Amino acid sequence: MSHSHDRVGPWLHSVLKSYGVDTVFGIPGVHTIPMYAGLKESGLRHVTPRHEQGAGFMADGYARVTGKPGVCFIITGPGMTNILTAMGQAYADSIPMLVISSVSKRAHLGQGRGFLHELPNQQAMVSGVSAFSHTLHELADLPTVLDRAFSVFNSARPRPVHIEIPLDLWDHDVPDSASSQVRDTQPQFMPVEEDLAAAAALLSNSEKPLIVAGGGARSASEDLQVLAEKLAAPVVMTINGRGLLSPDHPLRLSASGSSEAVRHLINESDVVLAVGTELGPTDFDIYDTGELPDFAKLIRVDVEAEQLYRNVTPHVPLLGAAKPTLRALSSAIAEIASPQALAEGCGRANVARMSARAELSTDMEQAVIFLEKLRAAAPQARIIGDSTQPIYAGNLYYDAAAPTTWFNSSVGFGTLGYALPAATGAALGDPDAPVICLIGDGGLQFTLGELASLRESGANTTVIVWNNNSYGEIKNAMVGAEVSTVGVDLFTPDFLGLAKAFDFECARIAKNDDFEALIKTAVESEKPFFIQVDD
Repeated sequence: MSHSHDRVGPWLHSVLKSYGVDTVFGIPGVHTIPMYAGLKESGLRHVTPRHEQGAGFMADGYARVTGKPGVCFIITGPGMTNILTAMGQAYADSIPMLVISSVSKRAHLGQGRGFLHELPNQQAMVSGVSAFSHTLHELADLPTVLDRAFSVFNSARPRPVHIEIPLDLWDHDVPDSASSQVRDTQPQFMPVEEDLAAAAALLSNSEKPLIVAGGGARSASEDLQVLAEKLAAPVVMTINGRGLLSPDHPLRLSASGSSEAVRHLINESDVVLAVGTELGPTDFDIYDTGELPDFAKLIRVDVEAEQLYRNVTPHVPLLGAAKPTLRALSSAIAEIASPQALAEGCGRANVARMSARAELSTDMEQAVIFLEKLRAAAPQARIIGDSTQPIYAGNLYYDAAAPTTWFNSSVGFGTLGYALPAATGAALGDPDAPVICLIGDGGLQFTLGELASLRESGANTTVIVWNNNSYGEIKNAMVGAEVSTVGVDLFTPDFLGLAKAFDFECARIAKNDDFEALIKTAVESEKPFFIQVDD
């Protein structure tokens, strides 16, 4: 048998490159050294975080901006337990992630004899935060397993996939060939014609149509806008769908379903088209105000059949990808909204926008103004957030500049420490767009070490830490619940001193300062920039 590669590592890299992979995130360890053999010569870019959780969050941010799965090389045992939180966040938000790990030798699996990094059942542990977890028993099976993984990424609801390679396979013969075609990164399948026709008829006859668009519509913003204008339908963008319509579009509504104004708009609409959204308690209704609004006649578009019936049962279910489905609906609707109908639709959206903003508390209003100043100073920047006050405010009400320019970890799984590594991954995935990491002082201390990996990577990222010397949102919630505050007031280190030690440019401001010139300087800096905002 002849082989194009002497060792498994170069062969693995070749297989991944055949799927269009160009970047991997990981920390080398004694059980992954064979995975790194030949990596430096492979042409793949390797990014080293300071913790495997950081690797997963970087892969998450990278995947959101590129549309390709973020790939991680992770060591057996503690490496896999460390990355579980990041996989859980990606699972909750339907983000494609490929985690390739080592695992004990096949003869040692489940033995409990105390081998290094041994777990009773690593695959079972990971299965709860992945579309599937697969133990490779033969090297030749890897391309087939990757076919399964990319099928999940490209034609179903994307979620993490885990593949573990037993240590004894690293010494096996490399298969003769293992190449695959690069897949389209967006699913293209469409609903059946009868369902499309039924949905088009409902929308055509609607007097007060409405669209609710989520993260599943990120790739279809142009088609969404065409359909909205054709129907004169206001568009409610969930947190993961922000930016699908531009901040100046008259049909936009970038407000949470927690808002009474949004719920009223939904209740008064006679047909609602929901595209790529769970209609769940966090992405749609961040403060979980209770039951969902009444959807008179709901048309629901999703790539996952089961998801079509979660939370709200649709009048017409459309199993298909957002982009081709919206395009087909536009083609099937013959009449374009009259100028009068368009004016009425824009008026409905405007009333809801003004009412939703008026509902904001004074603190939340000030935080939204802060975000709007950020957007004005750096209109092309992505704002990637953690669970911190201005992010919560923006989730209630904020017009993102474009799709994938606003995302954060305060919805779904809701982990802390996400923003710093996710921003690094996003900046590496799209180096032409500046990135702003917006994180609280508590959240930053979860992944503080990733300042080093950010500096090392050279990613174009500005870190803004919102400093209130506490877990501020939890402290407010405790006070509101009349619980004595415990564990929420934090010792805060000298962040600027630490940032300088990591070779960042630094500045400090108060939240009400004029800072637009500083932000422009920061995003144009050749080095990462660190700004502390004192609340």
